[in-house]
Amino acid sequence: MKNVLNGLAALGLGLAAVTAADAAEYPIKKPVQQDWSFAGPFGTYDKGQLQRGFKVYREVCSACHSLNLVAFRNLEDLGYSEAQVQTIAAEYEVQDGPDDAGDMFMRPAKPSDHFPAPFANPEQAAASNNGAAPPDFSLIAKARAVERGFPTFVFDVFTQYAEGGPDYIHALLTGYGEDPGEHEVPEGTYYNPYFISSASLAMAAPLSDGQVTYDDGSQETVDQYARDVSAFLMWAAEPHLEARKATGFTVMIFLILFAGLVYLTKRKIWAAVH
Repeated sequence: MKNVLNGLAALGLGLAAVTAADAAEYPIKKPVQQDWSFAGPFGTYDKGQLQRGFKVYREVCSACHSLNLVAFRNLEDLGYSEAQVQTIAAEYEVQDGPDDAGDMFMRPAKPSDHFPAPFANPEQAAASNNGAAPPDFSLIAKARAVERGFPTFVFDVFTQYAEGGPDYIHALLTGYGEDPGEHEVPEGTYYNPYFISSASLAMAAPLSDGQVTYDDGSQETVDQYARDVSAFLMWAAEPHLEARKATGFTVMIFLILFAGLVYLTKRKIWAAVH
């Protein structure tokens, strides 16, 4: 249970000490590019997947990781109704106050509240997690990624590849259990060739088959859990992705038409000049 509660701390923490020179060698294996519904210029979020990922976050990750920048009302973007959001929010307690006596008090959360952190402060979080506070998950999918190097990053400009974070999270969560071979694994750490800072980390595999029960009949496997929570964390980091892509497409069409009009205008103005 302790390993489960420590959850996904490895996504942002290098608990095994490494030097700057060592860090350049990691990850040992680079994440494999996955097929995401939100990839590409016309990608959109799969709300069913986001709801499954949210469930994995609630039941596995939230014991250690905060989601400070996400309000309960934002869950309506996942397809939840207003009543469902109110019910979910009411399951949490948040601190409020001061009251008439000048004291702070706890109350059930409202849709306008943000997800409460699992620890009162970073010091308490660090004391409960081997001396390092687990990172907030609000922007983790945008903050953690592996450099793809030349010439791959050149093609990424044209394909609009922006899924490095989810690819990394998925690879890390499914990368446990491989043979470390010649790599030294210090006592109390666990080998994971996809970890961005070292060959091993002080967190055991947080997911196992059948750990979270899905209501929609989806596979209850580590790969599916990792895929779903990665998509959810991408949404948490960029909830307006669909609107951004739609706006970008509209702008590109406008610029193409505008460029055509400018060209035709130039031809007309200078037509009589020889």
